[in-house]
Amino acid sequence: MKVEKLCSDLVKIRSENPPGDTSEAAEYILSFMEGIGIPGMITVGPDGRNNVITKDQTGRLLLSGHIDVVPAMDDGWDIGPFSGEIDDTFVHGRGSTDMKGGCAAVLSAVARAKDAGEEPKVSLAFVCDEEGGGKYGTRYLIEKNLIHPCDALLAEPTPFSSPAVGQKGVCRYTVEFTGIPGHSSLYPLCGDSAIIQAMNFLSWVAELHKRVYPQTPEMEKIIEHSIIVSGYGNGMDFGPLFRQIMYNPGMISGGERVNIVAQKCSLEMDMRPPWGCDCDELIDEICSHIPKSAVLIPQTKANASLTAPDSFLVSKTCEAISDVYGIMSKPVVQGAASDARALRIAGFHAIEYGPGELDTMHGLNERVRIDQLKKCEEIYFRLMQNYKN
Repeated sequence: MKVEKLCSDLVKIRSENPPGDTSEAAEYILSFMEGIGIPGMITVGPDGRNNVITKDQTGRLLLSGHIDVVPAMDDGWDIGPFSGEIDDTFVHGRGSTDMKGGCAAVLSAVARAKDAGEEPKVSLAFVCDEEGGGKYGTRYLIEKNLIHPCDALLAEPTPFSSPAVGQKGVCRYTVEFTGIPGHSSLYPLCGDSAIIQAMNFLSWVAELHKRVYPQTPEMEKIIEHSIIVSGYGNGMDFGPLFRQIMYNPGMISGGERVNIVAQKCSLEMDMRPPWGCDCDELIDEICSHIPKSAVLIPQTKANASLTAPDSFLVSKTCEAISDVYGIMSKPVVQGAASDARALRIAGFHAIEYGPGELDTMHGLNERVRIDQLKKCEEIYFRLMQNYKN
């Protein structure tokens, strides 16, 4: 089956997260795998949060992808988000880039190896819940020892010329501020507003963002290349994305009534610390800059991670990309996070490389180029040849 048809079939199978039901997509992939002689199994999670993996997980290389996608409404799309329409250039629809296109390219590469009479020495994992944090997907497979540390390539969409070898960290927390209520006509002479406490804290965070974390010369080279390859620029300096703490006060709520000095205010923060910034030290510093009456509730924390740029996996992936595209491929790092983080924590050497139109990811009119699907299939096929023994 052609890779674009595989991608189209997967796009047509709805697997939005939420709600996170990937059961039909998992069944499709299992049927395909078994049809080419690759025994597999499905792990069944709550409400259809299912993963599909090869029964043989002894390969030195794990090829992985997620089959859940972010939701899509029909409004605003030129072509229906779950049409899977194929034209001369693209496969259209939600997940075509993020990342059913990558899953299709992996499956197509393995099928090609089988057609050539080979027994690919790779393990496969197609997971649910990447868009929801991985609790029922990759993290579940790790916790249950269903996948084992090895070299791992996630077919996440990346710049066509470069594998992603590292991601910044993540530090999410809630701060509950408590003030002293009073009549609004007396403020700020009387009372202590929890909302103003939150505002003052955000002012400090804005100053914290200005702190530049120094990197090694080797890391600086990767960061400079990442800025160029990722398409950042347009007159704007995106160096802070990789060297500083990015932050987003994603949700804030507070106050009891307009004429009462606010007694309560809750702030949910998402921070992305760079390499060289430790999350535990960051949280300690944050706690020293909130009022004694405030409470910080940690949610998620993980330091920035990196797979050695000179490792066998990275070298052979860059070599395959260079040969297929006729360019000099060099690795990049990313400001966001993925399942690669959980894999690295568990001892995997994980990278990302996959097809996609990055500017359509999670947006309207998502699509993936057919020629890029085919080139990724070729790259995965070549990479597998390096793990035969």
